[in-house]
Amino acid sequence: MVKISEFQIKDVVNVADGKKLGNIDDLEINTTTGKIDSIVISSGTRMLGFLGRGEEVIIPWRNIVKIGADVILVRFYQSGEEYHDSQN
Repeated sequence: MVKISEFQIKDVVNVADGKKLGNIDDLEINTTTGKIDSIVISSGTRMLGFLGRGEEVIIPWRNIVKIGADVILVRFYQSGEEYHDSQN
């Protein structure tokens, strides 16, 4: 089991290009199933919420490749980029 607070300190890295996307800011949970649907990563500059919200990156749970001790690897493509799932 992993606590949400432990998720929030891990860096989220995109395996598509190796870039750090940020840290998990929030989770979207399906209230019917009780399962996590996606993770929400806030990007941009914010100082304790005073400067407004930066852009949010929402990554579906199915796009999480690996959760490690210090990092979460995800498969994320910007809009306009194609994603080809080799498993389908």
